[in-house]
Amino acid sequence: MAKKATKTKPKSKPIKKKISFRLSKQNKIILGSLLVLFSIALFFSFISFYFTWQDDQSLLTEFNDRNEQAKNLLNKFGASVSHFFVYKGFGIASLIIPFLLCLSGIYLFLGLDRKGMLKKWIWGLIFLIWISIAFGFFALERPLLGGLVGYEMNDFLQDYTGKIGVLLLLVFGLIFIMVRLFKITPEGIGQYFKSKKQALRSEFEVAKEKPTETQVSISKEEEIPVVIDTYTHKKDIPTITNPVAEKELEVTLPQEEEELAMKVEKVVEEPEELDLLANKLVDDFGEFDPTLELGNYKFPTIELLDQHGVTGGITINQEELEENKNKIVDTLKNYKIGIAQIKATIGPTVTLYEIVPEAGVRISKIKNLEDDIALSLAALGIRIIAPIPGKGTIGIEVPNKNATIVSMRSAIASSKFQKAEMELPIAFGKTISNETFVVDLAKMPHLLMAGATGQGKSVGLNAVLTSLLYKKHPAEVKFILVDPKKVELTLYNKIERHFLAKLPDSEEAIITDNTKVINTLNSLCIEMDNRYELLKKAMVRNLKEYNTKFKARKLNPNDGHKFLPYIVLVIDEFADLIMTAGKEVETPVARLAQLARAIGIHLIIATQRPSVNVITGLIKANFPARIAFRVTSKIDSRTILDAQGADQLIGRGDMLYTQGNDVTRIQCAFVDTPEVAKIVEYIGSQRAYPEAHELPEYVGEESGTSVAIDIADRDKMFREAAEVIVIAQQGSASLIQRKLKLGYNRAGRIIDQLEAAGIVGQFEGSKARQVLIPDMIALEQFFNNEGN
Repeated sequence: MAKKATKTKPKSKPIKKKISFRLSKQNKIILGSLLVLFSIALFFSFISFYFTWQDDQSLLTEFNDRNEQAKNLLNKFGASVSHFFVYKGFGIASLIIPFLLCLSGIYLFLGLDRKGMLKKWIWGLIFLIWISIAFGFFALERPLLGGLVGYEMNDFLQDYTGKIGVLLLLVFGLIFIMVRLFKITPEGIGQYFKSKKQALRSEFEVAKEKPTETQVSISKEEEIPVVIDTYTHKKDIPTITNPVAEKELEVTLPQEEEELAMKVEKVVEEPEELDLLANKLVDDFGEFDPTLELGNYKFPTIELLDQHGVTGGITINQEELEENKNKIVDTLKNYKIGIAQIKATIGPTVTLYEIVPEAGVRISKIKNLEDDIALSLAALGIRIIAPIPGKGTIGIEVPNKNATIVSMRSAIASSKFQKAEMELPIAFGKTISNETFVVDLAKMPHLLMAGATGQGKSVGLNAVLTSLLYKKHPAEVKFILVDPKKVELTLYNKIERHFLAKLPDSEEAIITDNTKVINTLNSLCIEMDNRYELLKKAMVRNLKEYNTKFKARKLNPNDGHKFLPYIVLVIDEFADLIMTAGKEVETPVARLAQLARAIGIHLIIATQRPSVNVITGLIKANFPARIAFRVTSKIDSRTILDAQGADQLIGRGDMLYTQGNDVTRIQCAFVDTPEVAKIVEYIGSQRAYPEAHELPEYVGEESGTSVAIDIADRDKMFREAAEVIVIAQQGSASLIQRKLKLGYNRAGRIIDQLEAAGIVGQFEGSKARQVLIPDMIALEQFFNNEGN
């Protein structure tokens, strides 16, 4: 019996589940927004990195220290990520990464088709690598532009193909990108220029023709208004097909009317009567010349200045350069700091060694070796600039063994000073690169000069004054010189009627008395207000515009207008004034510094003691231009410059100059006292103005008590107070308070009464008043005369 065949069921194969990663709409929005925000964070981190990478370099190893804060906009995260992508990665090309992330986030957020995203990422990465290599090739000295990838790939490729080979590879890469991505071909470029040429030609032809717009009636059966908007010549007969009647009609168009020609005339503003009068005066007499009164004035000659030091320029000591270079390299090697490049720039007193450290060396590490380098070179005044602004190198300034004196003659004779188109040019000296340093005092607009005793402040002041004497006519600038020491600026007395300004009825133009300083400063404030009133009437903004308008005879002298010279106030030993007068000096100085720039009043203040109570914050805020000679401490340097460095100068005119941004090291030009004497003698021997330039009269508030006071209104203790003052020969309210046990207000009134009676003199600041009656006998006689 045959067995029934049993059908075996085929085993079911296991179903392979296709795994697919799909995001829900909500997740796409979340992930998309995350990518967009993350890309923004990366963008600001990368941008901020280029401004803060020097400061944040040392924090990369101290990431976990919460007390340390980075200057990057995204703090330590931004500094670390930027260092990885920009410095160790692709340089400035890393900005493509946040762009691609942002684009991906937008695609996810809006739910767009993501098929094209892969292509964008591929081309973005190609661009990333090409730009990094290109910057690494063309900006090899600035590794932050190409990053470590660009630098190393350039280095690798140049080892095998050389610079020309790398350049050819970059050109090929650019061609590849242009052809494949932007579909640019030679035919396309030719067609582009051809189409541009044809478009220009057609526009030119169209410009010759005239437009016509005509309404034509086709037939009686059906009238269809047809507007022919075309460019035709006169007497053209077009043929138009009627779509309804299907009949060709010949239509004669009426001749065009001639186009009306429109003449466009330029609107000329009718000159005012005053301008017409001014132009007539200029035509008849020429522009007003303020120098005409001293038309024969001769500027000082260069022969009045001596040629100090070596006349042939700077002597290069090759042996000294090589020795210093080796010591710097060896010192840095001892601390495992490699140098890729070093070069030297020789100045008059200092040589600047510029070094390029190897990749990965922290700048702060070199900065901290300042004392070690000074020890190895056995030299004072070592200053490290890390990095040099705008160069990407680190500078080490080393004093020369044999310094060269920079003479004022060489600074004045330089073409930079002679050709300077400035209002108030000043030649300070020469920089490290041996270039004459010339600045405009009118643009500073005020100058603060400080430094220890004997470091060159007085020579610096003489350099400023000498520069202006060599460049400006007596009609164009006036000096107010304040010299508490009474010996530094007395030489300039000889040019009193040429260049100096003083108070009315003042005997000496050089101010040495503190009371006169206070009155002069307040008088300058009055002059400032008067000048602003003149500028307001003339409807101009500054002194230069005002004088230009006055020279063009557009301002009437009968209305109070006159040519206004620049006024330069020079105060030597400002600390002494602050000690004796305090706020009475500080307040007008601060007011002048704030407001006097536009009307041509400029301040130059010098002091030995750059302490905070002398150079207060109110003064510093209005003196952006500062000069620091050598000081004894870093605190003094910070007080003057808001930076270190002045404590590392070598003295003898070595100075730092800043105008609110970079600090420049200058060797001040040397002008000796006999040279200044010859210059002022040369000027003083020429014809001068009848008197020195007079400032407005100022009557101090304290001097107003000399008004006669009725005897009956005198205090009951008036006679006793007078006896106390005469016996002590000291006129002060505090003495009356102590001796007679009176209050301050009553003692002050008695002092005013004593002044009105003529027993004591006028107020003299912080000093006691002068007692005008010598003894008790004379005082008794005084009261007897009053009784009669």
